[in-house]
Amino acid sequence: MYAMVMNRLKNPLEWIEIPDRRPGAGEIRVRVLACGVCRTDLHVVDGELPAPRVPIIPGHEIVGRIDAIGVGVNGFQIGERVGIPWLGFTCGVCSYCMADRENLCDAPLFTGYTRDGGYATSTIANARYAFPLGETGSDESLAPLLCAGIIGARSLKIAGKAKNLGLFGFGAAAHIVAQVAHWQGRSVFAFTRPGDVKAQKFARTLGVSWAGGSDQSPPAALDAAIIFAPLGELVPPALKAVRKGARVVCAGIHMSDIPRFPYRLLWEERELLSVANLTRQDTTEFLRMVPQMNLVTSTTRYGLQQANEALADLRTGKFEGAAVLIP
Repeated sequence: MYAMVMNRLKNPLEWIEIPDRRPGAGEIRVRVLACGVCRTDLHVVDGELPAPRVPIIPGHEIVGRIDAIGVGVNGFQIGERVGIPWLGFTCGVCSYCMADRENLCDAPLFTGYTRDGGYATSTIANARYAFPLGETGSDESLAPLLCAGIIGARSLKIAGKAKNLGLFGFGAAAHIVAQVAHWQGRSVFAFTRPGDVKAQKFARTLGVSWAGGSDQSPPAALDAAIIFAPLGELVPPALKAVRKGARVVCAGIHMSDIPRFPYRLLWEERELLSVANLTRQDTTEFLRMVPQMNLVTSTTRYGLQQANEALADLRTGKFEGAAVLIP
């Protein structure tokens, strides 16, 4: 097998050949057909997340077909198409797992961060954390759903029943969430980099009610806002944009420091919340809804050996929607 491997933090990934691996008990081996490039991958490569496993193969929006099955695995068959998301293992015995909050597990493993991921021609996954995808939809279009889509849907759930919803940062997750929210009958207000007319035009093609810069005020008070961009400086304007009693949800795994802001922005029972990881239930529920929603993912394709280029383009916002590696 071949893979793009992070051998050192803050260094380009390296193309290497690795002996084929066999799945252990409870595991499956998956031939990778597509792997989305997520902003979390940037945080891993840039050393912004604590204690990554090094060397590591990044990537956690994996679509592939099973080509080997370990002992003790039931419910899967050779050739079946599956998705492998960020959550790769949970202990099942800590207080969070026992309370159906496995996204907060005390001893988890994460795909592409603490266990090898999908920037490769093949990967090994714990079968309990792999999900059947069926045959509808292309591999490339499905890949971004496995994190951008799922974590976006979880963020939307935490935001509550907001009629007017603000999305700060209009990348991979927001372009999917905007469609989900529109399908649910919500009005979406998209906030992009100031002056990013291209991104605002893209947002309007997805049915948003308004698109403007993060330095602008929306034409109506928001019932909730979700911040996808990893910029703490967006918290004060998001709080300013929401009505009394509303929620601002920080959806990223990493964010720059939140600057000081006057208490009056938080007052009147506004809430500031964060989203951490995902649960298998989140994944199952979201994938079950996908066929009903007619989601269209905007993707830019890169070859597997172009992973460094894809990460660089993500860092600078060069493409709309999501990048996907095709081995």
